[in-house]
Amino acid sequence: MSIVAGLAALVLSVAVQGAPAQGAVAQGGVAPGAPAQGAAGAIVTADTMLTEMALSVAAPHDSIRWMPEAMPVGLTRQPPARRDTVRAPRRRAVVYSDGYGTRVAIHKTLSWAMLPLFAVSYVSGDKMLDAYQSGTTPPDWAKTIHPIAATSTAVLFGANTVTGVWNLWEGRRDPNGRVKRFVHSGLFMLASGGFAYTGTQLADKAEESNANRRTHRNFALASMGVATSSWLLMLLGN
Repeated sequence: MSIVAGLAALVLSVAVQGAPAQGAVAQGGVAPGAPAQGAAGAIVTADTMLTEMALSVAAPHDSIRWMPEAMPVGLTRQPPARRDTVRAPRRRAVVYSDGYGTRVAIHKTLSWAMLPLFAVSYVSGDKMLDAYQSGTTPPDWAKTIHPIAATSTAVLFGANTVTGVWNLWEGRRDPNGRVKRFVHSGLFMLASGGFAYTGTQLADKAEESNANRRTHRNFALASMGVATSSWLLMLLGN
């Protein structure tokens, strides 16, 4: 069907181009029998229209004719610039066990008992030191409470050392707050070592002289200060 329509359009185009122009001859000496200028334009227009009709009939109905855009001379169409994308490294998920949360709860609960124990140890020990320096007998309540407070402090630090080191190892791959956790652990271990030395070596020597008693107290106060700094670091940091 499309071939027949194209042939018909071609025959009609040839027939129109071969027909002489009708109408009067324009002034200016145009030879008789020659087609007028307006007629020639009409013939070209009719030829163009018939050609386009033939092409449109011959082409499939679902085809799309693409006409390239006009480009200035000397210029070519460039492909769009490629943008290099930098992908951020994917963080590895850190999974904690159920025991981690239990140990954190124990660690925090015991840490709140630390300062009251420090206060009891300091008050009772200071009363004993004053009594020894003045040559009097220390009060019974101070002699009874001081070793209890010291033993309770040792138990607290032992339990928090176990729970803290265990959780520190389990969370070693977690980058969130890693530096703070390591600093806290380092200070806590330093305080634990100071309490251990104070409660063993210096406690025995404190029975010999007042000078040794003062050394025992000073080491205990220094260890309390380091432990309190470690506790405040985690408390205020969170």
